Amino acid sequence: MNTSLFFLAIIAAVAADKIPDFVVPGRCPAVDEKSLFDQQIPNHPKYAGVWYEIALTNNPYQLLKQCVRNEFSFDGEKFTAKSTGINADGNLMKRNGQILPMPLGDPHLSVDYEGSWIAPFVILDTDYENFSCIYSCTEYNFGYYSDFSFIFSRSPSLSEKYVRRCEAAFRNIGVDTSRFTKTIQGSSCSYDVQQSL
Repeated sequence: MNTSLFFLAIIAAVAADKIPDFVVPGRCPAVDEKSLFDQQIPNHPKYAGVWYEIALTNNPYQLLKQCVRNEFSFDGEKFTAKSTGINADGNLMKRNGQILPMPLGDPHLSVDYEGSWIAPFVILDTDYENFSCIYSCTEYNFGYYSDFSFIFSRSPSLSEKYVRRCEAAFRNIGVDTSRFTKTIQGSSCSYDVQQSL
């Protein structure tokens, strides 16, 4: 190997070390976002209210680790989001954000929380009353992408039939459902305290 090729190999190796583990080679899956969005727009008022996080894939931007409760208020155009829960240090924490139409007109919502960047918020499936399956995927240069998935429930627990429905929605677009980890919810969570944050 000549010196210049060796130098390029070293640069590539160093650059690879800087790529976060959630950024992987490939492209975002094909999702019929326009069809989903067209169906969901008239129902956005029904999507407002409280959603509990039941499970998610690895997401370094989700600072709440347990007892995650999301409250979405809809003003006719966008959702104001207040999320509460317990962080990695075991402390109660609140995060504020918004969920709104994509500024460039892409056919899905976007999520924008303090301390993070704006990301797609695609509702793959929901019945508005029990469950919601959320997918977010972003592509980068040089053939890399990152994606994050969530399963939400209207209560701190979710019937297995709705979990399976979300898993089917994720598998349908090629998401490996073994990537999900359950979020601790239930009797160990002080939801009344969280609401006062």
